[in-house]
Amino acid sequence: MYANHTFKKGERIVSKKLIEELFGGEKSRSMAVFPLRLVYMLGERSDGEEAAQLLISVPKRHFKRAVKRNRVKRQIREAYRMNKAMVMSRMAGRPATEKIAMAIIWTGNELVSTEEVSEKTTKLLQRLAEKL
Repeated sequence: MYANHTFKKGERIVSKKLIEELFGGEKSRSMAVFPLRLVYMLGERSDGEEAAQLLISVPKRHFKRAVKRNRVKRQIREAYRMNKAMVMSRMAGRPATEKIAMAIIWTGNELVSTEEVSEKTTKLLQRLAEKL
């Protein structure tokens, strides 16, 4: 089992090219558990790159104040950090040249408890692990 509960810089998606490919792509898939939506895509992995990379987006349209957007991002990041083992264990069974790029997008208009965000994130990651 993958017991490393960290979220390093290398696990974040920062490449504009990868972001465009993830959201505009024919290869990307999506699933939702309100108030979250997960967009994911399998791709080629280069040397030194992590097996799974994540982008978290909370649109300004849903929360005008940055404080609230940052709170939601923190909740999602923590839930992912604690439950990413589900995805990592499945990726370990795949070829070493493959990676998964994921984006978690907030679709709700109201703040939700940390427990509920964690529960919804876990559901999404479980569904993703089943598909891998």
